[in-house]
Amino acid sequence: MIALRQDVIMSQTERDRPSVLRAARERTRAEITRQILDAARRHLATDGASGLSLRAIARELGMSSSAVYGYVASRDELLTRLIVTAYDTLGSAAEIQEAAVVDREDLAGRWAAACGAVRGWALAHPNEYALIYGTPVPGYTAPAATIAPAARVSSVLLGILADAAEHLTPAIAEDDVPPDDREALAPARSVVPPVVPDALLHRGLMAWAALFGTVSFEVFGQLHGIVGDQPGDREAFFAESVRRWAAHVGIAPGRTGPGPAAGQLKPVWAAQTSASAQAIPGGGARDTAKEASS
Repeated sequence: MIALRQDVIMSQTERDRPSVLRAARERTRAEITRQILDAARRHLATDGASGLSLRAIARELGMSSSAVYGYVASRDELLTRLIVTAYDTLGSAAEIQEAAVVDREDLAGRWAAACGAVRGWALAHPNEYALIYGTPVPGYTAPAATIAPAARVSSVLLGILADAAEHLTPAIAEDDVPPDDREALAPARSVVPPVVPDALLHRGLMAWAALFGTVSFEVFGQLHGIVGDQPGDREAFFAESVRRWAAHVGIAPGRTGPGPAAGQLKPVWAAQTSASAQAIPGGGARDTAKEASS
C-alpha cells in the first residue's frame, strides 16, 4: 500500500514537472524581454528612435545578436512594442487622472485632469513622447496594433464631450458646420456618439490638436523666449490654455481654477522633469495610428 501511494505521488510529480519548467521558461523569457525593452528606452535617450539598433542593445546586455532576435524579431517589432507601451502608459495616466475627479458633473475639472495628465506624462517621459509624437522614423510603418492604444487619450476626451453634449451652451447648440466640413469629419464621426453634434465635434478636434501642439512645443523647447522660464510660468500658461480650450468646447462657462497642472491631483507618473533642459535626440515614430487617433 505504501509503495502504491509513493508511486501515485511520483506519478503526480512527473505530470507537474513540465508545467513547472514551462512556467520557469516563461518567467525567464519575460525578464529578458523586459531587459531588452529597458535597454531600448535608454538608447532612445541617447540615439533617438531612428538610431535604435538591436546589435547595439545586444552588446549592452552582453548577448549575441542572434539571441536578441529570438526575443524581438526586428527593429520594427522593437519600435512597435515601445510605441504601444508609450501609448498605453500615456492613456492610462489620462484615464486615471480623469477618473479621480469625484464630481462627474464637473466637466471642466475632468477636462483639466485629462489635459494635465498628458502634459505631466510628456514632461516626465520626453523621449517616449518624442517616439510617438515626434519626427517619423524613416522606413517604419506602424501596424494596426498601435491604433487602439493610440486612441486611449482621445477616448477620454470624447467621453467628456459626449457628457457636455447634454448641457450645450446656446452658442454651440445653434452652431453648425458647412457641408464640406461635415464630409471632412466623416472618419471622426464614425467613432463619435451621435449625441455629439458636428460643431461640438469640430471644436473638440481643434482643442485636441491644440493640447498636443502645446505639449509638443513645451517638450521640444519651442516655448523658450515666448513663455517665461520662471517657476510656475509654464504651469500658468498651460492651465489658462486648458481653461480656454474647455470654454471653446462649451464645458467651462467660468474660471474653474488651475486644475491638475498646478498640482491639485496627485500625479500617476514619475517625478516631473524639465523637458526644456533635456536634449531629445533623433526623432519619433509619428505614424498613421497617431493621425487616426491619439
